Amino acid sequence: MSVLRLLYFARVREAIGRDGEEIERPAMAETIADLVDLLAARGGGYAEALADRSRLRAALDQRFVPLDAPLADARELALFPPVTGG
Repeated sequence: MSVLRLLYFARVREAIGRDGEEIERPAMAETIADLVDLLAARGGGYAEALADRSRLRAALDQRFVPLDAPLADARELALFPPVTGG
């Protein structure tokens, strides 16, 4: 298994209580959505932060991608709320 670096930003970071972590890439997580499901199943802040997919965005290796994108051989996944300008 390979290591995947997870980065959390804004309200995702606040709910989870950390800005990131490294995990062993779960074999059953083929897409970002699969991994989000596994993380949310941890409960607590993870469940709170990841419950509403319409309020979640992702970047794989610093490239914006949809949640149904495959994890493939990515080394880093960032999860954050939608960004708004002002």
